[in-house]
Amino acid sequence: MPFATAAGAGVRLAVRLTPRAARDGLDGVAAADAEGRAALRLRVAAPPVDGAANAALVGYVAASLGLRKSDVAIVSGERGRLKLLELSGDPDALLARLAEWVGGGRGR
Repeated sequence: MPFATAAGAGVRLAVRLTPRAARDGLDGVAAADAEGRAALRLRVAAPPVDGAANAALVGYVAASLGLRKSDVAIVSGERGRLKLLELSGDPDALLARLAEWVGGGRGR
């Protein structure tokens, strides 16, 4: 998975977020950009106002992966579409959950 890497006590996840969507969902993997970085494409219904889209993103990722919201943190990109999330927990288990979520195509 080119959009996720094990990092210390968790996983770093690159995300391309689309706010103000019709519903929350997983849209697959965005192709690598000019710098060779791929990202998981996610959408949330919340608007990008007063942190609402970021809060919705954290809640959606946490619910989809069976994590607590406190286990999901935005470490960069709070004001942009490209974000880097840090998921706390066992890296191997988190990577397996991510593979199942992305491979299964379930958008919850």
